[in-house]
Amino acid sequence: MSDSSSRSGSGPFEEQRRIFDLLSQETRHLVIQYVLGHPEHLASLDELDYMIPKSKAAISDQLDNLIEADILGLYRYEPSEGKRDLPSKFYGFTEHGIEVLDKYNYLRGVPVARALYKNTRKSEKIERHEDAPRPELPDTVSDALSSDSSGTSPLETHVRAVAESEETADELLEITEALAFLTSQGQDDVADVEIGGKEYRLVEKSEGDAEKEPAES
Repeated sequence: MSDSSSRSGSGPFEEQRRIFDLLSQETRHLVIQYVLGHPEHLASLDELDYMIPKSKAAISDQLDNLIEADILGLYRYEPSEGKRDLPSKFYGFTEHGIEVLDKYNYLRGVPVARALYKNTRKSEKIERHEDAPRPELPDTVSDALSSDSSGTSPLETHVRAVAESEETADELLEITEALAFLTSQGQDDVADVEIGGKEYRLVEKSEGDAEKEPAES
């Protein structure tokens, strides 16, 4: 890297730092996780306000920041405009946003985020918002977020099994926190988590698969 590039703060490390700061800020991180977990990957402001323990104003401010960074886009569904009981504005990922999330390993957590979102109790209003008609995401975005049921990892298999049971919240939260920690670190990092009274180790492997493994005693 040249001296001029270092002084200007435009080098690759500065770009990585900028993206890390953008994705790791608490409210923005929660917004990203809940949009990843939403069944349509298009969430209304009221849905995000219900899920995230922050003020609606704070969430709205961070949505604006994510839109400005081209991580999220504002998607409108015109037929619902003017209807009091249905949302017409939704927040979803852009093509650039998907590229960034893929680069920083966020897309690996989609199955866990979906299971956690699905098993969160929702009010009647939020269920109505979740079922509301929406615009379509760009094909490249929806394809990147669609799950492939074949070749699932042990972690995903465990999460799907947990999602079908009734005692889900604590386990899913533990898995989500561990996976979020792991994917936010560099490669070859390890996160230990206790799930259902057993200790497991999530390992970031060089070939790019986060697997659930028993921790060494």
